[in-house]
Amino acid sequence: MDNFTFHNPVRVIFGEGQIKAVAAEIPASAKVLITYGGGSVFKNGVMDQVDAALAGRTVMKFGGIEPNPTYETLMKAVALIREQGIDYLLAVGGGSVLDGTKFIAAAVPFKGEPWDILSKGAAVESALPIGAVLTLPATGSESNTAAVISRSETGDKLAFLSPQVFPRFAVLDPLTTYSLPPRQVGNGVVDAFVHVMEQYMTFPADAKIQDRFAEGILLTLIEEGPRALAEPQNYAVRANVMWAATMALNGLIGVGVPQDWATHAIGHEITARHGLDHAQTLAIVLPAMLRVRREGKRAKLLQYAERVWGLRDGSEDARIDGAIEKTRAFFESMQVKTRFADYGIADPAFDTMLAKLVEHGGAKLGERGDLTLELSRKVLELAR
Repeated sequence: MDNFTFHNPVRVIFGEGQIKAVAAEIPASAKVLITYGGGSVFKNGVMDQVDAALAGRTVMKFGGIEPNPTYETLMKAVALIREQGIDYLLAVGGGSVLDGTKFIAAAVPFKGEPWDILSKGAAVESALPIGAVLTLPATGSESNTAAVISRSETGDKLAFLSPQVFPRFAVLDPLTTYSLPPRQVGNGVVDAFVHVMEQYMTFPADAKIQDRFAEGILLTLIEEGPRALAEPQNYAVRANVMWAATMALNGLIGVGVPQDWATHAIGHEITARHGLDHAQTLAIVLPAMLRVRREGKRAKLLQYAERVWGLRDGSEDARIDGAIEKTRAFFESMQVKTRFADYGIADPAFDTMLAKLVEHGGAKLGERGDLTLELSRKVLELAR
């Protein structure tokens, strides 16, 4: 296990009826901007609860943050905040709203062109404080430092990380997920699953706690994900899925171990080119990625096959094949398809996507930096 420093300052407030706790978390004197997405938070009553919690406060709202939040939309919020003197942000929604809000928080005080935060890795020296009311468990953005933002005019989808954008608090009420459509439930479970795999499916590092925690999250998602589709108002199921998605990417299982993130890097280019949901791209890429890189990941694939899928009999290759196919079948059981053809994409434009991958620093990816452009092409070809 490698040396590490772990610090996660996010105050997680979990459970039914906890949205009212927002009142105690945000200073009474704050000028608050509530950010949200397409408006479902008005239909399911979440915004009513937030409004009640902040009654009598100075509050404004900014909506329309896209499922893949765009720089163009977010800069409108930046302009509004600067004009109105807003000093606290409250994201109400899923991971995209949270990601977008993190970028807004960093962009407002940034000196210079805010896109440099994403395109040039410019340092984020300060940010507005952020709170969160999570309505879609998936990205783990409510308890980490990461955000992924798209720019429509250039076809870029880029990430940044900064401890400055850790949310101060996050409210996780499983009841807010009851009204999610099956597509978002499936996407969320697949997204969380692949987050774990990016940190776990590398090579052994004698990190037994991280491995067991990761396997526990994977098993929980495998058990509870299909139940979330079949029993949409089962509180216990929703609670376990919600907490699993948060634990998948709050930093804990990734400390001291090698990490991959090649599936995400390629997936971002698919979204930027074809507009697929983030989780859909991960479901397309991961099974093919595991096949192409099976030798480099052999030890962990065998561990995964045994501990997660219970595959102990047969040859090593047969067990690896079985684990990869069970992974694909699990994604399909969550109603998330796993091939380009399933989404009607007959010509995926691999050359264009690979050129963008190179532009974004992805000529060599993976935990060993040995996933070359040629191997990335093989992954894409295998995913047709």
